Amino acid sequence: MDKKITGSEALISSLINEGVDTIFGYPGGAIMPVFDCLYDFKKEINHILVRHEQGATHAAQGYARTSGKVGVALVTSGPGATNAVTGIADAMMDSTPMVVISGQVASSLLGSDAFQEADVVGITQPISKWAYQIRRPEDIAWAVSRAFYIASTGRPGPVILDITKDAQFGLVDNFEYKKATFIRSYQPKPDVKESEIELAAQIINEAKRPLALVGQGVILGNAEKELLDFLNKAGIPAASTVLGLSAIPSDHPLQVGMLGMHGNVGPNRKTNECDVLIAIGMRFDDRVTGDLKTYAKQAKVIHFDIDKAEINKNVKAMARVLGDVKDTLPKITAKIKEKQYPEWLNEFKACYDEEYKFVIENELYPEAGKLKMGEVINKVSEAANNDAVLVTDVGQHQMMGVRYFKYNHSRSVVTSGGLGTMGFGLPAAIGAKFGAPDRTVCLFVGDGGIQMTIQELGTIMQTEVDIKIIILNNHFLGMVRQWQELFFDERYSETVMKNPDFVKIAEAYSITAEKVETRDELDKAVTKMLAHKGPYLLDVQVETKGMVYPMIPAGTCVTNILLGNE
Repeated sequence: MDKKITGSEALISSLINEGVDTIFGYPGGAIMPVFDCLYDFKKEINHILVRHEQGATHAAQGYARTSGKVGVALVTSGPGATNAVTGIADAMMDSTPMVVISGQVASSLLGSDAFQEADVVGITQPISKWAYQIRRPEDIAWAVSRAFYIASTGRPGPVILDITKDAQFGLVDNFEYKKATFIRSYQPKPDVKESEIELAAQIINEAKRPLALVGQGVILGNAEKELLDFLNKAGIPAASTVLGLSAIPSDHPLQVGMLGMHGNVGPNRKTNECDVLIAIGMRFDDRVTGDLKTYAKQAKVIHFDIDKAEINKNVKAMARVLGDVKDTLPKITAKIKEKQYPEWLNEFKACYDEEYKFVIENELYPEAGKLKMGEVINKVSEAANNDAVLVTDVGQHQMMGVRYFKYNHSRSVVTSGGLGTMGFGLPAAIGAKFGAPDRTVCLFVGDGGIQMTIQELGTIMQTEVDIKIIILNNHFLGMVRQWQELFFDERYSETVMKNPDFVKIAEAYSITAEKVETRDELDKAVTKMLAHKGPYLLDVQVETKGMVYPMIPAGTCVTNILLGNE
């Protein structure tokens, strides 16, 4: 451009150059120049007005997780930025690419405790990949290009740009935007060591009872095909972390279930019986490993990861394959032998049969009593042909959701894994639908979690975004109650919930809603909900004291599995 434009125009133009088509935000004084400029770019950028800045960040997360693009949130200074902190921390824990743009008071007022001033960079540096304050309009394009590059490359994560008000008003001469492709001292893709590839291939070729652990790194690296090529050639059974679910279709013959505290019996038990453990794009979270002193001590561990900091952090690896799994998996696949392990796979089947007898059958196909969370989730998944996007909040319903929902496609699970943020679900589902507009998005949320961000029903009302909300209503803070029952002598301290009429609340927001109380009503209600064009809410009354089994008590060995029959 051969003319002067404002910093706000430079910002919007920079976002358009990065391919941004959707922003989730909330206006305020220190970001008002940008919102004023946005008024002229309605055809290029769809701004979604949320009802709280935390909702903006969670919606941006949901958008990023289903679309594979960088989510963008736009908030004002002070409380606008601090309200976004939870979503930023959540995105950092779950490696979600996101750029949060916050307004800031004028440069001349910095440090004076001006109205709605907060040290946004200082607050967010520990929970972001990069936090930077822009004080000059001519720095905006430079900063935005680096923000998107850092957020989306290597191990993805959130980036914060804090823009002073005078930088938004100031003028830029001859605006030009160049996408960043290199930043000195930042190496998003580590160099692959051929010696580690050779060692890993040798260990795999000598294995008798190998087990692969699949994490979200496969999805973030768009390496689903490369993973399946590797597994199919090697014949290795594969289990998934919560965030790694959907990288492999649920019905794949080598998919043996979910890892972790409420995961399947087979992969948890066999972790301590395999001779080779192959971790692919996962970080050995404590909910997966339990007691590290007893975790997979018999196994030779191979760790594929793009983040050097994760290698040997929790579990020591014999082979350390550092790099992007989209690059490293094919290198391994080329060097391994074609093999099958039918007897080893049968051991996983035997574990599943045991779990089915004691847990799954009763949870999915009860003959009497109140509705169960698992059966509701299973009904919705089947009615959607196992083709919907699962979004959850946090709690019992979350663990039931990831256990019993099924997936045909990748990027089908949106949940708060590392931070475990109650209130995540509703705004994340909104973002997930904007990120995948052609897919059915089903949100499962508890009666506790829905009330943490229930104001986002207003966002649904205003946008008419088509998401299906299923409240699994047990009138308890269910997961805390489960722990109180098992470990605190059934002392239900502050976990009983007296709830409002969710159907009336939904209807007040012009959202069609229905309450389901009996098993006979469920099928018809689910069919009606999925056939409805537009948002829909089901308030499903489930058993008040349901339990999520299997369960490995926190900090214990992964083979210490409670099935509910002890």
